[in-house]
Amino acid sequence: MEQTHPYKPQHKIRIVTAASLFDGHDAAINIMRRIIQATGVEVIHLGHDRSAEEVVNCAIQEDVNAIALTSYQGGHMEYFKFIYDLLHQKGAGHIKIFGGGGGVILPEEIKELMEYGITRIYAPDDGREMGLQGMINDLVMKAESPSRTLLKGKETNVGKVCNEDGDWLVDLGSEKVLENLKNKDVNTIARLISLAENNHADFDRVFKKEWNSYPLGSSKGTSPILGITGTGGAGKSSLVDELVRRFLIDFPEKTIGIISVDPSKRKTGGALLGDRIRMNAINNPRVYMRSLATRQSNLALSKYVHEAVQVLKAAEFDLIILETSGIGQSDTEIIEHSDTSLYVMTPEFGAATQLEKIDMLDFADLVAINKFDKRGALDALRDVKKQYMRNHNLWETPMDDLPIFGTIASQFNDPGMNSLYKAVMDKLMEKTGANLKSDMKITKEMSEKIYVIPPNRVRYLSEIAENNRAYDHKIADQVVVAQKLYGIYQTIYSITNSEIKLIKTGLDEDEILRQAQNDREFIKLLLAQFDKVKLNLDPLNWELILNWSEKVERYKNPLYTFKVRDKEISIETHSKSLSHSNIPKVALPKYQAWGDLLRWILQENVPGEFPFTAGLYPFKRTGEDPTRMFAGEGGPERTNRRFHYVSLGMDAKRLSTAFDSVTLYGNDPGHRPDIYGKIGNAGVSICCLDDAKKLYSGFDLSHPMTSVSMTINGPAPMLLGFFMNAAIDQNCEKYIKEHQLEYLVDAKLKELYDDKGLERPTYQGDLPEGNNGLGLLLLGVTGDLVLPKDVYEPIKKETLAQVRGTVQADILKEDQAQNTCIFSTEFALRLMGDVQEYFIKNQVRNFYSVSISGYHIAEAGANPITQLAFTLANGFTYVEYYLSRGMDINQFGPNLSFFFSNGIDPEYAVIGRVARKIWAKALKYKYGANERAQMLKYHIQTSGRSLHAQEIDFNDIRTTLQALYAIYDNCNSLHTNAYDEAITTPTEESVRRAMAIQLIINKELGLAKNENPIQGAFIIEELTDLVEEAVLQEFDKITERGGVLGAMETMYQRSKIQEESLYYETLKHNGEFPIIGVNTFLSSKGSPTVLPTEVIRATETEKQSQIKTKENLNKAFEKTAQKQLTSMQEAAIQNENLFEKLMEISKISTLGQITESLFEVGGQYRRNM
Repeated sequence: MEQTHPYKPQHKIRIVTAASLFDGHDAAINIMRRIIQATGVEVIHLGHDRSAEEVVNCAIQEDVNAIALTSYQGGHMEYFKFIYDLLHQKGAGHIKIFGGGGGVILPEEIKELMEYGITRIYAPDDGREMGLQGMINDLVMKAESPSRTLLKGKETNVGKVCNEDGDWLVDLGSEKVLENLKNKDVNTIARLISLAENNHADFDRVFKKEWNSYPLGSSKGTSPILGITGTGGAGKSSLVDELVRRFLIDFPEKTIGIISVDPSKRKTGGALLGDRIRMNAINNPRVYMRSLATRQSNLALSKYVHEAVQVLKAAEFDLIILETSGIGQSDTEIIEHSDTSLYVMTPEFGAATQLEKIDMLDFADLVAINKFDKRGALDALRDVKKQYMRNHNLWETPMDDLPIFGTIASQFNDPGMNSLYKAVMDKLMEKTGANLKSDMKITKEMSEKIYVIPPNRVRYLSEIAENNRAYDHKIADQVVVAQKLYGIYQTIYSITNSEIKLIKTGLDEDEILRQAQNDREFIKLLLAQFDKVKLNLDPLNWELILNWSEKVERYKNPLYTFKVRDKEISIETHSKSLSHSNIPKVALPKYQAWGDLLRWILQENVPGEFPFTAGLYPFKRTGEDPTRMFAGEGGPERTNRRFHYVSLGMDAKRLSTAFDSVTLYGNDPGHRPDIYGKIGNAGVSICCLDDAKKLYSGFDLSHPMTSVSMTINGPAPMLLGFFMNAAIDQNCEKYIKEHQLEYLVDAKLKELYDDKGLERPTYQGDLPEGNNGLGLLLLGVTGDLVLPKDVYEPIKKETLAQVRGTVQADILKEDQAQNTCIFSTEFALRLMGDVQEYFIKNQVRNFYSVSISGYHIAEAGANPITQLAFTLANGFTYVEYYLSRGMDINQFGPNLSFFFSNGIDPEYAVIGRVARKIWAKALKYKYGANERAQMLKYHIQTSGRSLHAQEIDFNDIRTTLQALYAIYDNCNSLHTNAYDEAITTPTEESVRRAMAIQLIINKELGLAKNENPIQGAFIIEELTDLVEEAVLQEFDKITERGGVLGAMETMYQRSKIQEESLYYETLKHNGEFPIIGVNTFLSSKGSPTVLPTEVIRATETEKQSQIKTKENLNKAFEKTAQKQLTSMQEAAIQNENLFEKLMEISKISTLGQITESLFEVGGQYRRNM
């Protein structure tokens, strides 16, 4: 395949890259921005979940040539148009917009967007035709071509690239330019800095010469400059963000200008301007930020920094922060450009003598030792203080008074950061006389890491690997012993030629000697040898050999009886085929030799027995296939109708819920176009308790055959609060109807809604078939407002013990792959721990507090081994975290569940059995957990990555094979993807087809009547061993990087996932990995991307209805909600259980209100590359 060469831009091109959403799009935009950089472009990367406003503000402040976005999920039309409109509103219509988003952006939509003014939307077929580099070349060429629209919307014919053009500033005249600067006009500030970089002649005409007569030009000290420099990777961007956040809270009126410098690549001329992505506080009208590339090698600053600072000074910002690119030990250039300098380093500088080489320790006014949670931090603090003391001759100054601070900028509200911020403000006042007197209260505390995993437990994954290998090693030894015993046993048998009875102590010696007429002495010798060898056999293993024949008989009997959660269940052991054959549900091996038997029992075993390789329960429960009913689109009513449609006539209701991206990010529905467009698209819109009640109405949430799965992560605790309250209110409703208390409900609704002139909440439209209205009586009100406490509390307690289901909530994989994180990682984990603690306290035994997910890791591009290793590693991290919080493993173990993707790689045939095996061995022997906690329950979803937008009918064939893998491997539940999901939200028809796949396998496929069909296959055993060892090796690699959380800091997981993704895409692209109907066996038309016959989008009515629901609730509970939100914030600060508060507040508040309140006390997620 011919390689496309990168285009070499003739000008300095700057492009903003961002994703409006998450998962594969975050990975894709990362790959794109790398290629854009390598094509010689300066890239400002913003990462995932960016609002249109953030993208546009960034583009204008950075004075870019173009914006490159990935967007999808139904909100793309509004998103792209809103960006275009905002650019024009803000006088930046010259910035070009490029986009892509897979097959879900339809050709007519692409046409409409490009006619609207979007420069180019790339479709999947463009990618296939042009290749990745070809697409990027096209984008860069178009971005470089002069725009017909200038700043402020004026037309032009001048062939100047936008950010080299100063004509409009020259036309404005100096006085107007200066006025614009003082008014903080972003376009003027941004273009002046660009002219300094790209067109110095125009810059001199507009800025310098004209303004020398102005006193401002010479007014040093009006805007104090804080210079920040430090080693690469010391966390300068996070530290700057934390300083800015505190500054904005501390001074509600003041403004701040930031200039951040990153190095250019000498080879390509491109640059990754990566500071913005780390910053959350800068999205504020009082902040201006500009990223500069050095455009020269070996220097930490751009030669245009001086001019950029002069521009910000002329604009009279109250504080200017200048941040350099990461440097080695010797660069001190920053001090020439700043009033006060701060040097940022980490504790990992090597030996103390290295400090003597650091020039900045001679000149810096303040030093921050960031990442203070690293090993040796206190020693580093002491050594740096000593060196600073020597350099500055401060022999008399007490050590504690030296301006050196330990900080953990990545941790929300870190006390070290507070002290540093206060010292920075004081130093700026002292040196410049600026009015920056800080009112911030600081404590004497030192930065202290809030450990998720205690430092002495950081080797947990390797300990698990060692534990499991030790188990395997012991079994291998025991197998040899058992095999020797069997050899002796067979020798005695061949001499006596009669049946030998096994007894508890070994062989029945008296009986053997009685039967042996000849060779008694020889037999005695053999018996003595038998007893000698048997000393090396674990007595429990002898027991297993002894009882084997009895076990075989139990499976031959017509009925098998076993217990599940104290209930005795009897199940038939055989099923009858049409040919009247008796098909065993569990087939046992026909091994005779004790060693082979022992290996099989200890490493495989029958379903329902340790190590649970073949499954968790002796038999599948009748009437409850693993089928899940999947839905999520539009408002709660539409999804409710879909749930009733797909579950009609089925005994078990297993409802799997997908949420729209507004809900996934903890937002409320609203009119802002980039929110409005996403309401109810590619998932259901749920923003309050009433929505949850409507969503699950007509399903008895306390029934043992109902279970609900919610695919939600960042806002999981809030959605869980909605769900639990919906279930409690259903049972309150039963009580109210039984005791004819409906009049109390009516009176309460009158008080809350009618008397305030508000419309009562209702279910929109008719109820579907199968919906008896359960759950709708208490819309707009909760059971505790109607029933007395002594009635409500027992109902609540009973409901919590009954509900079945799972909420995804796995925040670790979100950071590694999917990216719907909203809170800082530590706070998100704390919320998860609070949920689990609440579950233990309130005996919520049948609901999973987390679904530890590998699906999203696989979707982002990981191969099956990486998916399994990362997912199990995350699972063990939760175990360690919950243990460190004092929870009992036997109480929380059963509340953990897993969720895997099944592709069609060979390793997927064994993913479940390997997971069960590793988990059981670790939980039993490493953690001493009971049998229930040893059982790894997992849900499978067929691979979304193998759904292709070409020849979509073939997707069902792939899904069928993947479902077969999952069912043969005894998964606990299964979701089969619809074949059209690659191009649209699934239709009713495609969802039925997807469910039919697994129903046909379960109900019709003869071999599936057997429940352990893959046991005993040589390849399955081989794959099991291979994958198990590969996972344990990955555990060791993660341990070397400081455990799961340590590895996440260096983005080990994310990098590995992206490498594997790119590897697959490369092989797919060059045809080495054949995919039928995609890169081989193409149709006569070339198998183009298929267009959906039915496009499912949320309707205007549904969107408006969702906004109205939210607004009504806000008005009905205006005063009480605010009070409860404040009380929840106080609970967060006091370290109380937050989920207890959420259970109450979720009754009267909306999702967005709760999210915003928690941001203030828990911190927002900080994105990274």
